[in-house]
Amino acid sequence: MSTTLRKIQSFVRRSGRLTEGQKAGLNDFWPDFGIDLPKGLIDFDRLFKKTQPITLEIGFGNGDSLLEMAIVAPNQNFLGIEVYEAGVGRLINEAHKHQLTNLKIIKADAVEVLKHHIKDNSFETFQLFFPDPWHKKKHHKRRIVQTVFLDLISNKLQDGGTIHIATDWENYAQHMMETLEDHTHFKNALGAHTYSVRPKHRPITKFERRGERLGHGVWDLIFIKE
Repeated sequence: MSTTLRKIQSFVRRSGRLTEGQKAGLNDFWPDFGIDLPKGLIDFDRLFKKTQPITLEIGFGNGDSLLEMAIVAPNQNFLGIEVYEAGVGRLINEAHKHQLTNLKIIKADAVEVLKHHIKDNSFETFQLFFPDPWHKKKHHKRRIVQTVFLDLISNKLQDGGTIHIATDWENYAQHMMETLEDHTHFKNALGAHTYSVRPKHRPITKFERRGERLGHGVWDLIFIKE
């Protein structure tokens, strides 16, 4: 990744026909769960019904794991950022069914949101699960987990906060481990060069179960901001 995050697009926008439920999430229930970005910083004190520690997850896909985490942890607030319209609509529709008050969604480029709309020291936890591995070597520069991205996350995390990343690509896991351990502000929660067993609070997704049946490994990395 170059030193200019603004020029990096580490995701691919996907489009297609939306289901009625996804449309309802994007339109009917957006006022309850969606965030229309302000010109400046988001006021988190007014965003959620309760003032509680906030977990940020970017690139949540179809939202299944984020939804489950919000359901089982009502004493935690969750903010998800995703560009994939179908996933955003689906998650909001499901959140409406469960009448959640601790989940909010932004449909935008996460890097731009972090840079321009989120104040420093806002989050207790940052999550990034199964980001695009850009497995071809010539595309590795597109991988979102780079030093300059971690610089940005470290500013938004509270001291003592947690960064939790998971991938099913061993090469990317090794890259993540090296990049995180080389970073000034992050320390491996389990000790040097050690991956975590999947913590109970991270749900197993359908994608992950399918990978396990095919013999794919999964690597979780948990680091603490110092």
